[in-house]
Amino acid sequence: MRNPLLRTCTLLLVCLLLRSVPLGAQQIITLATRPGVTQSYFLTSIPKNLQVVALLFPGSGGLIQLRTENGQPKFGQGNFLVRSRAEFVKRGVVAAILDAPSDQQSGWGMSDEFRLGDSHFIDISAVIDDLSKRFPGVPVFMIGTSRGTISAAALGARLGPAGAILTSTMFRQAPRKSKEPGPGLSNFDFATIKIPVLFTHHVSDQCEVTPYSDAARLSDKYPLITVYGGAPPQSGPCDAYSAHGYLGKESETVEQIVNWMLKKPFLHEVK
Repeated sequence: MRNPLLRTCTLLLVCLLLRSVPLGAQQIITLATRPGVTQSYFLTSIPKNLQVVALLFPGSGGLIQLRTENGQPKFGQGNFLVRSRAEFVKRGVVAAILDAPSDQQSGWGMSDEFRLGDSHFIDISAVIDDLSKRFPGVPVFMIGTSRGTISAAALGARLGPAGAILTSTMFRQAPRKSKEPGPGLSNFDFATIKIPVLFTHHVSDQCEVTPYSDAARLSDKYPLITVYGGAPPQSGPCDAYSAHGYLGKESETVEQIVNWMLKKPFLHEVK
C-alpha cells in the first residue's frame, strides 16, 4: 500500500473494528477491588438502542459462580433477574449481573451484613467506575431482587446512581432457624435513599420475609408495580420459580420496570 494517507486510514479503521468487537459481546469482567479481592460481573450483549445500564443484584447470597468453560461464560441462571436479562437487553438496557466477590464465594455467598457494609460499597463502586468508562453518559440504575434488594437499597443510598428498583423486597428479618439468617432491610430507613426508588412486588408472594403487604404500605411514598398471576410455582415460596420470582410474568414485569427507568408511562398493575 503506497499511499501513506490511505494506509493510515486503513490502520485506524482496523483498530476501531478491533476495539468494537468486545463491546458488543457478552463477557465476564473481573476487577481488583480490595487488597487480594476481586469482583466479577457478567456484561450482557449491548443493545443497539442503548439507553440505560442496569446493575442486577441476584437474591440469596448473590453467588452465581461466574466462570468460563470452553471459552463461553457460564453461571447460575435461575434467579429472576438473571434469567430475565434478555428482556432488559431487547428494551435498550445493558445489564451487568453481579457475582459475590472472591472473598465471599464459600457457603451461600454474601451475608446481609456484608451487603450493608463498607466492603460491598468498595466493590460496587469499582464496578460503577468501570461501567461509567465503558458507557460514558449513560445513566446507571441498580436493580435487586429478594436479598439483592439489600444491596440495591444500601448502595443506592450511598452511591447515588440514577435510580434503584427493589423487587420482592426483603423487608423482614430472616429467623435464626433459617439456612440464611440475617436482618434483611428490617432496620433500614428508606428515606436515606435520595434517588428515585421503584418497588415491584407480586401480590401472591408467599415468602415470609418478603410479604406484599409491606410493599403496599409504602405505596403512598414510592411508586409500586403490583404483579398478578403467572405460572404455577415450581419451587418453594422464597425461591425463584414461584410468585416470589415472577414466574410466568418475567417479560411483562421487566417491561414496566424499564418503562419507569426511561421515564415512560408504566403500569402500576401487571395482570
